[in-house]
Amino acid sequence: MSLRADASRCGGVVVEFESEDIRDARAKMARSIPGSALFYLKGPKFLIYVSGALSMWGDRMWHFAISVFLIELYGRNLLLTAVFGLVVAGSVLLLGALIGDWVDRNPRNKVAHASLFIQNISVTVCSIVLMLVFSYKQWIEQIWDGWLTVVCYTVVIVLADVANLASTALTIAIQRDWIVVITGYNRGHLAGMNATMRRIDQVTNILAPLAVGQVMTLASNVVGCGFILGWNLVSLIVEFIFLSRVYRIVPALSVKPPVEEVDQVYLQSRERTRSQGEGNATEPPALTEDNCNMSLNLKEITNLPLCFRRFQRLLSTCKDGWRAYYRQPVFLAGMGLAFLYTTVLGFDCITTGYAYTQGISGSLLSLLMGVSAITGLMGTVMFTKLRKAYGLVNTGIISSCLHLCCLLLCVCSVFAPGSPMDLSLLMPYINTNSSSEVGGMASQRQKHTYPLRVGSNQPLLPDRSSIHWTNNTVLFDNVPSDSVPESYISIILLFLGVITARIGLWSFDLTVTQLLQENICESERGVVNGVQSSMNYLMDLLHFIMVISAPQPQHFGILVIISVLFITTGHTMYFLYARKAKRKHRLDT
Repeated sequence: MSLRADASRCGGVVVEFESEDIRDARAKMARSIPGSALFYLKGPKFLIYVSGALSMWGDRMWHFAISVFLIELYGRNLLLTAVFGLVVAGSVLLLGALIGDWVDRNPRNKVAHASLFIQNISVTVCSIVLMLVFSYKQWIEQIWDGWLTVVCYTVVIVLADVANLASTALTIAIQRDWIVVITGYNRGHLAGMNATMRRIDQVTNILAPLAVGQVMTLASNVVGCGFILGWNLVSLIVEFIFLSRVYRIVPALSVKPPVEEVDQVYLQSRERTRSQGEGNATEPPALTEDNCNMSLNLKEITNLPLCFRRFQRLLSTCKDGWRAYYRQPVFLAGMGLAFLYTTVLGFDCITTGYAYTQGISGSLLSLLMGVSAITGLMGTVMFTKLRKAYGLVNTGIISSCLHLCCLLLCVCSVFAPGSPMDLSLLMPYINTNSSSEVGGMASQRQKHTYPLRVGSNQPLLPDRSSIHWTNNTVLFDNVPSDSVPESYISIILLFLGVITARIGLWSFDLTVTQLLQENICESERGVVNGVQSSMNYLMDLLHFIMVISAPQPQHFGILVIISVLFITTGHTMYFLYARKAKRKHRLDT
């Protein structure tokens, strides 16, 4: 094998012995700063970083903008954003296994190019539709007695959902499969690439919504749509070129193990049985109950219409995907990560909305979000250091303990001075005297709380990455900011816990991500990660159901406690996985 092929397998590091002349030439090029920089800029790692940054930036802008656009379209009401959030979450929940199976069964370049094309074209067409609706909204509302408006809303939501599904497929393909091959299955290089991609994600998480928000504020929604449209077209071309070049310079990406069809294996076994039966005419096979049932099932499947057979195949693929996820050795680690999505302890619309009711200004929240981004970056740095020193499994244990310890501050904030928690609202059958006494105490503690607007301009189920700057632009603009709360101790403890916990959170997230990359066989990498995405969305939906069940600021303390319980359960699952993995390692050695 050539040196270039070996270098591609090992992330640009040559592992073969080189002649003295080649070594001297390489050392001379390394001493030349422009030469070494050019060598890195042409390498697969840098191309993946740039492509990922463009993709993440576009995703962050789009998720932020579509939430605001849907609010503006429906008269500053939450209905469309709620429908959009439910459609997005439901589609990934139902189709996650199918998306992963599609990633597994097709060549890597075709999967990446198709996902990239579908995602960007869907966003482009959706932006054009939005521009037309914003420009001619009054005229459109008069056609077909207003039904054309409904059609436009439906088209926008469907296209946005298709773009999200394509983005999910692209993420699985590049961040769960390509970088594993690019690093040559080297754990150290893989950890470095995972951490770098997460740092890029953290930076774009803040800057991208801010950029498009400024365009929409200084210009208009139509200009904002045009800006996103232009970005996606340029990004489509650049990402297509970069991913194509990576595919060419890393030969291992073109080699992919085939995935056998379950139905084909079943039919082949039946063909062999039939041929054996025809060859042995003197001794026909015994007529048993199992043979009769198998013949009846095969006859029923054959007699089904084509559409039903395809639907049955899709159901079978989903079932096989969930089974494959369950039998993975890292199943408990993946489930533990999914449980961490059922929480209100993050900079999402729930926590920041609660902070507004406690008298926290938008400028201070923006500053806290910036600090949380820094602590998230610290988590990625800590991950690489801990993995080198203690190994991957122990890194997850340390990160879990750090995450849980920081969240204890959030639990303390529930009972600290200034907390508006009032359990009497959830106990309607207590006696009147106790109720009035508790209500009087609650009124003393709730002087600094403000009722939320009925039509708060905030999406119900936005993407986690798009939540941050949405709150600062369209949420709670009528909350009084000149009132002084009784005590800031509770809200200080809450955000201190949330911000510091992000160090352990992102380190743990990177740990589980790499465990999934290392322990899942290549032929099932897509479908298992697709099911993992479905689990993440399912647990994310549960946390919104929690908020719907207890929506008042006085209930937020209960949501905090429930969130910590879910997170503790998730980390407990990881501890069980770590125990099993260490026991297996001891037995093997």
